[in-house]
Amino acid sequence: MTAQPIPVIIDCDTGVDDALALLFAVRHPGLDVRAITCVAGNTDVDGVVRNTLTVLEQAGAGDIPVARGAERPLVEPLRTASHVHGQDGMGDLGLPAPTRRAVDVDAVTLLRREILASPRPVTLIPTAPLTNIALLLRTHPEVVRNIERIVFMGGAVATGNATPVAEFNVWHDPEAAAVLLTAGVPITMYGLDVFKQVLVPAADVQRLRASSEPRLRLAGELLAHRDPATSGDPTPTGGLGDAGAVCAVADPGGLTTELLPVEVSLAPGATRGQTIVDRRPRPGEAEIHEGERELALVDVGLDVDVERYVKLWLTVVEGA
Repeated sequence: MTAQPIPVIIDCDTGVDDALALLFAVRHPGLDVRAITCVAGNTDVDGVVRNTLTVLEQAGAGDIPVARGAERPLVEPLRTASHVHGQDGMGDLGLPAPTRRAVDVDAVTLLRREILASPRPVTLIPTAPLTNIALLLRTHPEVVRNIERIVFMGGAVATGNATPVAEFNVWHDPEAAAVLLTAGVPITMYGLDVFKQVLVPAADVQRLRASSEPRLRLAGELLAHRDPATSGDPTPTGGLGDAGAVCAVADPGGLTTELLPVEVSLAPGATRGQTIVDRRPRPGEAEIHEGERELALVDVGLDVDVERYVKLWLTVVEGA
C-alpha cells in the first residue's frame, strides 16, 4: 500500500536556497505542501513574498496559499543577507514579477488555520528566522496538538556563519529560536554542520543551467549562485543549503541525528544566537555544583549522506 504524503508547511525567507527547497518540495510526491509562510530574513518580507510566488510559478506548482509574515525579529532590528543572496534575495537573476498573489491573511493566521484543518498532523519546515513560528506558538498554543514535528534549518554545533558561533537564522532572531525549543513537539535541527556538506557536482549544475526548461534553468542558476568556491574548479558546484532540510523530511534515513540538549544564547555579546549543543557524555562541574538545568532535547543533525540527498533532489526536480 502506498504511504500517504506527509502534510508539510514551509516557513521561509526566500532566498536562493529557500527557492531550491521550494522547487523540490512542490514536486516531491511524498510531500503535501499545505501552505508557505514568509518572514523577513534573507531579504525584506515583501521581497520574500515576491520571490516565493515567483518560484511557485516557475515550478508549475498548484494553488498553494502563501502568506506574508513578520517584518522584523521579535527584539532585534531587521538585518538581511543581501550580500549573500543578492539585492532581490534571488541572486539578482532578473526574474519576472509573479502573477500569483498572497492570501489576504497573515502568516500566523494561515499557519493556525492549515495546521488545525489538516486531517493528519503537520510537519513544519522552517528554513528561515523563526519569528513566525514563535508568534504562532505563543499566540495559538493549541496548534501543538496537530504538529507531528518541526524540522528547522538553523543553528550549528561547531562553527557559525553570522558570527564565529552563531548561524544566521538563529542569530537573526535568537528569542524566537528559544521559543521554538519550548514547542513541546519533536524537533530536528538541520544545522550548518550538515547544511554545508551537501553540494551538487559542477556537471549537474551546468546541465541544469543549459536546460531548455525554464524551471530547470532557474534551478541551475540558483545552484551556481550558491557555489561555495572551495573546490578550485572554475565551474561552480552548488550548495543545496535549505533544501537539505526538506530532503530530511522526505527521506529521514539520509540524516544522522543524536538526541541532545540544546539551548540558545540570548545574552548580549559574542555568543548571542549560538545554539549550545551539549555533547558531553556526563554532567560537568557546573551541574555538580549548581544543579542540572532542564534543557530541550533536540534531534541534532550530525552527519548527512551527501550523495543520497543530491540524487534525491536532482531526481525530483528534474522529474517529468
